[in-house]
Amino acid sequence: MSVFIGLRCAMCKTEFPSEALYVCDQCLGPLEACYDYDAVRATLTRDALADRPRNLWRYRELLPVMGEPRTGLDSGFTPLVRAHRLASELGVEELYIKDDSVNHPTLSYKDRVVPVAATRAVELGFKTFCCASTGNLGNSVAAHAARLGLTCYVFIPQSLEPGKIIGATVSGPHVVGIDGNYDDVNRLCTQVGDRYGWGFANINLRSYYAEGAKTCGFEIVEQLGWRYPRHVVVPVAGGTLLPRIGRAFRELREVGLASGELPRIHAAQAAGCAPVINALESGAEHPEPVRPDTIAKSIAIGNPADGYQVLETVRGSGGGGERATDAEILDAIGLLARTEGIFTEPAGGTTLAATIKLLQSGTIGKGESIVVCITGNGYKTSSVMANQLEEPTKLGRSLREFEAFLAERSSRPVSP
Repeated sequence: MSVFIGLRCAMCKTEFPSEALYVCDQCLGPLEACYDYDAVRATLTRDALADRPRNLWRYRELLPVMGEPRTGLDSGFTPLVRAHRLASELGVEELYIKDDSVNHPTLSYKDRVVPVAATRAVELGFKTFCCASTGNLGNSVAAHAARLGLTCYVFIPQSLEPGKIIGATVSGPHVVGIDGNYDDVNRLCTQVGDRYGWGFANINLRSYYAEGAKTCGFEIVEQLGWRYPRHVVVPVAGGTLLPRIGRAFRELREVGLASGELPRIHAAQAAGCAPVINALESGAEHPEPVRPDTIAKSIAIGNPADGYQVLETVRGSGGGGERATDAEILDAIGLLARTEGIFTEPAGGTTLAATIKLLQSGTIGKGESIVVCITGNGYKTSSVMANQLEEPTKLGRSLREFEAFLAERSSRPVSP
């Protein structure tokens, strides 16, 4: 039996039915899912979880669907990597990478949110499943629509990285490239959804889609042995992930699965698209839109839909935020790969670069536990690193030539 009981405005608390609604008609606030927490406590226990499959649906009672999951049965429960070598490099004691770059099937955190939106889309009777995307979401929507046999449209900016365009197109959707940035694409998709009655994962199904992001927070605490870390650093694009990680931490305490002091949650953005960081620094209640200009295209959203909730969560947790330049993003991508063997896209480089700055400023203490959220895979955007890396050494096939190469290499002065 479902314990999902409907939608409620996050601002004015007006209640709504569990339909394809995403904004309050009273105050224009975002709608969020509500649950019967007493019923959740009765079934969602540590003992029950021990026997469940390691996927995002293990937290089924705290996800907004009425029936059985339709897709995503192999998504979620991604590694929480204890990053010893990176920690040593940064001079910190306890550092973890929450690695959604290996999430199934499309290698990003979007494989958490899309299965929930897709399942709810089927429950609500949608036959066409769509999204406005900066890349990773389009890949995931196309893949899960293919699994469900739904007609699919993916709307993207024309400037998107080729790897991400291919990653969506290969699953057979109608991919539509728009002459504009993500915010232009999103405005058009809102109109298309209204006109044709299609289900858009991150627009009219956003109330359900966003809840899937909570599973990242649930997993972090479970993988740490049901304890909270002291700090979590999260990239911010449209603002879906960060506030839902915060909600996940609160819900775990609400239903008795975890206790103790809640983590401080910090926002990471690229310097070329940092409306949330700007608002944190100025004290503004809402982010002012900006025009994106950064290599971190997957988080290049100048007018984040959930910006208010991001600010509320960061401030309420006692967290902070930092921006990273493109050069700092590329350096962080290389650092993570050299120390931990994890190749992340620029969004992940942004998060690590911001973490380094938060450590340098003392906002995060070096003796405290830290989780850095990596949300996408670097192989989709590998071209950004092309000029940062040493060219392969080219040799002939003889052992003598290889030995000469080794001798020459060993005679080189060591770089400081």
